[in-house]
Amino acid sequence: MGEYSEDNLVQKTTADYLKDNLGWDESVFAMEETFGPAGTLGRANDSEVVLTRYLVAALRKFNPGFADEVYVAGAKKIAETSVAMSLDSINREKHKLMLEGVEVPYVAADGTHKKTTLAIFDFKEPSNNHFLCVREFWMRGTLNRRRRADVVGFVNGIPLVFMELKNVHRDIELAYRDNFCDYRKVVPALFHFNAFVILANGIEAKIGAHSSKFKFFHSWKRLSEDDVGAVDNETMLKGVCSKENLIDILENFIVYDESTGGVVKIIARNHQFLGVNRAVESVRRGKELAGKLGVFWHTQGSGKSYSMVFFARKVRRKLGGNYTFVVLTDRDELDTQIYRTFAGCGLADNDKDQCRATSGDNLRDLLRDRKSYVFSLIQKFNKEVSPEHPYSSRDDIIVISDEAHRTQYGLLALNMRNALPNAGYIGFTGTPLFSGDELTRRVFGDYVSKYDFQRAVEDGATVPLYYDARGEKLKIATTDINERVADVLSQIEISEDVDVREKLEKELKRDYHVITAEKRLDQVARDFVRHYSTSWETGKAMLVCIDKITCVRMYDLIDKYWTERIAELEAELASADDEQEEQFLRRQIAWMRGTIKAVVVSEEQNEDEKFAKWGLDILTHRKLMKEGLEIPESFRDRLEYLGKSRMTLDEAFKEDEHPFRIAIVCAMWLTGFDVPSLSALYLDKPLKAHTLMQAIARANRVNEGKNNGLIVDYCGILKNLRKALATFATSGVPESGQDPIRPPEELLADLAAAIGLIEDWLAARHAPLSAIIESEGFARNAAILAAVEAVNENDESRKRFEVMCASVVSKFKACINFAGLNEYRGRYDAIIAVLRCVRKGTEAKDISGILRTLQKVVDAAIEPRNGNGDLTEERAPYDISRIDFDRLKQEFERLPQKNTAVQDVRRVVEARLQMMLARNPLRTNFQQHFEKIIADYNSEKDRQTIEQTFEALLKFVEQLDEEEARAVSEGLDEESLAIFDLIRKPKLKPQEIARVKDVARELLAKLKDEKLKVDHWQEKERARDGVKQDIFDFLFADDTGLPAVYSEPEIKDITALVYQHVFAVYPKVPSPYFQGVAEAC
Repeated sequence: MGEYSEDNLVQKTTADYLKDNLGWDESVFAMEETFGPAGTLGRANDSEVVLTRYLVAALRKFNPGFADEVYVAGAKKIAETSVAMSLDSINREKHKLMLEGVEVPYVAADGTHKKTTLAIFDFKEPSNNHFLCVREFWMRGTLNRRRRADVVGFVNGIPLVFMELKNVHRDIELAYRDNFCDYRKVVPALFHFNAFVILANGIEAKIGAHSSKFKFFHSWKRLSEDDVGAVDNETMLKGVCSKENLIDILENFIVYDESTGGVVKIIARNHQFLGVNRAVESVRRGKELAGKLGVFWHTQGSGKSYSMVFFARKVRRKLGGNYTFVVLTDRDELDTQIYRTFAGCGLADNDKDQCRATSGDNLRDLLRDRKSYVFSLIQKFNKEVSPEHPYSSRDDIIVISDEAHRTQYGLLALNMRNALPNAGYIGFTGTPLFSGDELTRRVFGDYVSKYDFQRAVEDGATVPLYYDARGEKLKIATTDINERVADVLSQIEISEDVDVREKLEKELKRDYHVITAEKRLDQVARDFVRHYSTSWETGKAMLVCIDKITCVRMYDLIDKYWTERIAELEAELASADDEQEEQFLRRQIAWMRGTIKAVVVSEEQNEDEKFAKWGLDILTHRKLMKEGLEIPESFRDRLEYLGKSRMTLDEAFKEDEHPFRIAIVCAMWLTGFDVPSLSALYLDKPLKAHTLMQAIARANRVNEGKNNGLIVDYCGILKNLRKALATFATSGVPESGQDPIRPPEELLADLAAAIGLIEDWLAARHAPLSAIIESEGFARNAAILAAVEAVNENDESRKRFEVMCASVVSKFKACINFAGLNEYRGRYDAIIAVLRCVRKGTEAKDISGILRTLQKVVDAAIEPRNGNGDLTEERAPYDISRIDFDRLKQEFERLPQKNTAVQDVRRVVEARLQMMLARNPLRTNFQQHFEKIIADYNSEKDRQTIEQTFEALLKFVEQLDEEEARAVSEGLDEESLAIFDLIRKPKLKPQEIARVKDVARELLAKLKDEKLKVDHWQEKERARDGVKQDIFDFLFADDTGLPAVYSEPEIKDITALVYQHVFAVYPKVPSPYFQGVAEAC
């Protein structure tokens, strides 16, 4: 093993660091693991994921006084899992078990039957647990395939940490795509107990959940909030793998959120972990701080609601007592959003145990009932409360005030203080304390935790925001009156005046009419339509207007110009003289026709009359707001929409793929409303300070393919924006001089850098991009093919190129409206041409489509089934078994694009193999053979290896053909063959084999006719249990079952195998894995 190998530079370094620096108890290199009680790890075989030797010792240590069989039974119960459950469900169940302990029955000394709960970890003293690092850990998984994990971290024998490590020159995204995703699929048991996953290359590292997409893996840059922050492997290990922090994360910083329908595992980010621990320390010091627990400022988009959940859970678990948390907001939508987060994470359930206040009297009653959680609007403190008669004098009540700067004014706050005189108060906010927020400081104290805008962008917790002053360009900005309008609007917010228009007219007189003038709004609408329809591929849009009346006026104008824009594009389509331009216009027009626009404003009394005075119809919009939108066909199979026909507007807007793309608002959805796919915020409402920062933060959420958010300013708020950012970006100390909202020039520079990276990469492989740009005709085609061949050098080079291209595409889309973009168009088009050719091979559906690219080879080596020799017929099927391999090899040697040919054939063979494996899980020998071919190809690819790989792949196709024909030779179809292979055992007599075939056919027919027809049967526990029982009953019965040579234990084992297969392959009947097979046969 070389001095600079992955093992020495990364794996061994990591393992040594855990043991020598972080005090882990053992580090084991298990490449040549021996099995048995006295073996390397004490495992019986490589299918075991829990190390029973260490687990039993921990159970005995933490729960003394029981007989050994109690500990052994506890370890067995911890390790066992249900094959009927999904990986995510098992992980959630095991996490709950690890926190609460395992219940075990036992017989006491007096002969009575009792139960006890055994603690699995010592959460009070983390160092009392046993920490074991295992390198090169072998696991056997699905389809009997084996995988070797780089590093697995065991605590008390439980595999809590999985590390996929790459060498220092490798991109860690490749660790996710190439390795981790495969492990998750092939050896899911390795992640049943997983707390978190680390991807690292010895220099940089990221942490995420076992179920996370790569975009949700994040860095761990700081060990304390005061650290500058560094992306490095050592900081990650110190931050999450020290004994204290690892146990803290396991116990207090993992939640499973069901608020969006499915189950999403959430692991605290670095800033949440540090901030929440500081807040918990404030609670410990509550009396010393006189109940002022501090202001928790984490910038918008950085997970404030989850931070509240982590904070409340940890206080209740670690500080003892019977704490009540009163979660306060000042808006219905915020109250609902925060409650849903708490409820989704399992902390509250208003249906089972009321915790949401419905009135002032109800709030008083809830606070007197010692609830764990109470959710309310500050407005519910509407009853005058005498200091002598509080609602509760308890000192273990903590008031969590969301957007604290808005909830501490006037009589409502005074009533709350009188009602809860001894409570502790902590303010959570996404915006900092501005100069006028002295009252907020007096109520909550100073900052307990800070995570500013600049730091969030640097950490990747949010995307950068870019600013486009379109109002200035169109000469419709209202810069000179913005300050006055913003002041009035902020006062209206505090007084909760519902009729904003009348208030504005009264207070602002002429200024209001300047902003809402018909001519000005017409210009805004025209520009909005042109701008957003040009950047149509970037994401969703929100337009913010000054008031409700203006929202509806803008809707009508936008709708009018949207129709005109479609007609304009259709005229361009009719005159398009380029095929690519024509296809682009067709997609753009289809997108525009499908786009849904909606006004989203709060309801008020007599609104029909108020809108009618302006000649506007609010009823149509109100109906849509009340009834929602029809659920698209593509969404209807999803769990959260089962049994529903419509979805709410907020649900639709949050869905990336839903065509509701334009929301027109004035106040709703500007706070507490997260839409990751929202890429552009169009502002035509003067705002300042907190409200301005909350509004623009709608566009800073992280989403796949999203490079940045864009703020389009029509009213000229730049002065207010810069003023707010002086506080918002760097806690009021703008030392760096950087503006977090950067100008378009920087985005163009990012694009130039991304394109330059690809140019350098291709040039180093003797396939310069300039050769494509500067040549024409056949020479250009040859240059593109040369670049494709360079990309296809091996799997890693191909994936690296696609990652770089994804970066270029996202940055190009973000610049779509910038004048300087044309400078990069030529190089961008050339890159896309190469990318399309690289991906083109994935569209072929059979091997013949790939071989057709080798024109001479196909002519000479393959005979068409129809025998007429016509090779021009579209997708004519070829008889692969008739290939003349010697002739084929000769022709392949003359091909200039050998890498590409091998990659094309490999892709098609792999797709075919995966489908065959899905249909029949016992075809693992084919999988192993294929993996060896590809491993040899990737290891050291010279000219001879490429040709050997090509020949090996084509011969492998022959073997697949023979396997697919085996069903016919056995007298079965493909579906029955899979069952037959699972239930057959060796050394059966001919009549017994015949009986087993009958059982396979009849069992499958029974299941398909009955239990498997139940809609979504896999999601229903009763249906799953029924399928499993039917399988066993059928196999065991005298009249339908297997021959007498099968024992009952064998039939139980076979039942489990058949159930696993049926669960995987039959989500419905007919099975999507076998559709078309019968016809083909």
